[in-house]
Amino acid sequence: MFRKSLALLTCILFLSLPAHAQKVAVILSGGASKGGAHIGVLRALEEQHIPISFIAGTSVGAIIGGLYASGYTPDEIEKLISSEEFQRNASGLMYDEYVYYYRKEESNAAWISLDLNPKKKLTSSLPTSLKSPFMIDFRFMEIFAPPNAAAEGDFDKLFVPFRCVVADIDSSSAVIIKKGDLAGAIRASMSIPFVYNPVVINNKVMYDGGMYNNFPTNVAADDFKADVIIGSRVAERYDKPDPEDLVSQLLVMLMGKQSSDIPYPNSVLILPNVPKVDLLDFGHTSELADSGYTAAMRCIPAIRKLVHDSVNTAELIRRRKKFRSLQPELVFDSVITKGLTKAQDDYVQQVLKHDNDTISVDELRPEYYRFIDEGFVKTIYPEARFNKQTGHYNLLLDIRKSDKLSVDFGGNLSLGNVNEAFLEIRYKYLWTKALHFLANGYFGKFYASAKLAGRMDFNSKYPWYISLNYTYNHFDFFKNSTFFFDDKTPSYIIEREYFGDIAIGIPVTSAGKMELDFAYAFTNDKYYQSNEFTRYDTADQTGFNFFAPCLSFELNNLNRKQYASAGARLRLSLAYINGDEDYLPGSTSTVKTEIESYHTWFIFRLLYDNYFKAMGPVKFGFYGELAASNQPLFSNYVSTLIHSPAFQPIPESQTLILPNFRALSYAGAGLKGVLKVYKKIEYRLEGYLFLPYQEIFEDPASHKATLGPVLSDRSWMASTSFVYNSPLGPISLGVNYYDKMPNSFILNLNFGYIIFNKRAMP
Repeated sequence: MFRKSLALLTCILFLSLPAHAQKVAVILSGGASKGGAHIGVLRALEEQHIPISFIAGTSVGAIIGGLYASGYTPDEIEKLISSEEFQRNASGLMYDEYVYYYRKEESNAAWISLDLNPKKKLTSSLPTSLKSPFMIDFRFMEIFAPPNAAAEGDFDKLFVPFRCVVADIDSSSAVIIKKGDLAGAIRASMSIPFVYNPVVINNKVMYDGGMYNNFPTNVAADDFKADVIIGSRVAERYDKPDPEDLVSQLLVMLMGKQSSDIPYPNSVLILPNVPKVDLLDFGHTSELADSGYTAAMRCIPAIRKLVHDSVNTAELIRRRKKFRSLQPELVFDSVITKGLTKAQDDYVQQVLKHDNDTISVDELRPEYYRFIDEGFVKTIYPEARFNKQTGHYNLLLDIRKSDKLSVDFGGNLSLGNVNEAFLEIRYKYLWTKALHFLANGYFGKFYASAKLAGRMDFNSKYPWYISLNYTYNHFDFFKNSTFFFDDKTPSYIIEREYFGDIAIGIPVTSAGKMELDFAYAFTNDKYYQSNEFTRYDTADQTGFNFFAPCLSFELNNLNRKQYASAGARLRLSLAYINGDEDYLPGSTSTVKTEIESYHTWFIFRLLYDNYFKAMGPVKFGFYGELAASNQPLFSNYVSTLIHSPAFQPIPESQTLILPNFRALSYAGAGLKGVLKVYKKIEYRLEGYLFLPYQEIFEDPASHKATLGPVLSDRSWMASTSFVYNSPLGPISLGVNYYDKMPNSFILNLNFGYIIFNKRAMP
């Protein structure tokens, strides 16, 4: 009796045990931004309680698959991939908050910058990618380091076992990665040639897995031994090459073909109906996810014929929650660098950690981007490696330094006389401090200049810098005399200035800085006080030797150094000028003796330039200036005019002496409209009102300067132009209008930048 009861109990227990669980593998293809459709496929499978035992992917399929294997829900993946942050990361666009204006050099007329290293081949100095990888590399580290730590670097221990396919270009074969740095594997799998630079894994250069295996169904059979394979394919291969797009042609050549089906039994192929989208345009992720969901739902009956098991939603939530609870918070207690000297490593330690024992990822992020923004890094790859003993992460930085020497070329080509060439040589050296040196020159008939500068950055927890500069400027307005309007206005004016200055500055938010500058300058101006002179006459000369401390505050995030269409700039400055004027009369002067005068004054200046939110294809902007000073008059009208503040909101206005737009104190303001005509072509319309506190007049008999009544007059300035923002620089064609001039309209055609070195007078 006992034996019969035991046999019956054994039979009941055997029948109550679950059948062998089916192993279901989901395979996600590459396809760049089209991979958003994979999210909808995963959403449909979860809703229909289809168990996912394994997941594998290539390129964007590796990103989506890696996120799912890390415990992200389909909804969370869609939110992440469709976010503006991810779009910017993928496009290599740095957030404004991480671009530090205080570190930027003064704007110049450069078109192009090239690194110089005589020890390297030219080909090794060429860029290997179109997109900057700094943002996406750091973001992937943030996302994937915690789940990788929970899995101890074993992809089989993730929330769902995962495989990532990359391309080893040395062996010309696909490589399946199943352990190691999860972020690095996924980043390598999306390294589209010429778009993103490759990632080095185990001393091998790895690229996008789609080069050799864009739809890795073989992984499901060979690695996972799956009973059922569900494949989501969003692109058979890259689209037909565009004859005008070199990148699309290279991608088609480099990316391997793939089978049109899944060559294994017990498989279902899901083919979402995806629209044509740009390679890195993740703005359509929600739309693509819907297409993937629809396609997957159509395949559910076919899947259910093969998959008999179901996964309980509550159980799925419990498993996710448990896996996430195992993920250590991303806090670093050490920074380990590769590719730097001891002194440079000390510098990086100080910049990133500031002598703190630990630093969170949120604390690290701004310091990391600040270090990159210094320009000493050509490539940097971050890896967060969890240390069980300390309970924190080691930050491993593989750094390739940028070349120390670089050269900039540029200038301006003009229909008029403002033609100039620009050359700048820069040298930077990373030591225990950041050192920058430069020498530049402008070469033209109207404007010539030379500048030497050096700067040292102290990047402690509260960073600051000190800079030394010496500048020579030469303006020959006689060469630009074809644009003078009135014979009564002197057309022979040559300005020369020599000055050195020392400045100390600190950052004020990422977009601003405060600077205290001490300048000592000597200016020498040659001019005739009328246009009635011969080649045998000698010009009047005014020398002004002065000392000028200046305190300034500036915020600037304009998107271009000339012809901006977005962002804002605010500058406030207070300066004290103390100097001696030495007037030496020429042969045509009514004064026959030398005049020496001592001048001292304060001047406050405000500049505000802002572009507002676009209204369709149109953007509007506001520009305003204010100058308030107790500046005295100089010995004559022309010298007073030359040393007075000038209102010059239009680039070409800097090349003219416009008496109606100069005053000791004034206010000026205007509106700008920018219409996007086609891609990089814009139409600009600008209008400005200038209101001097007191106009500067000339006494015809003595040529001395006098001041007019308070707020008695005003003048207008306007500009209309078409601007093409080419990769080298702007090409502009337009007409400017200057009020109260006999020939008020001037046609302008320029290619390049009308930008000069800093002037002596603050």
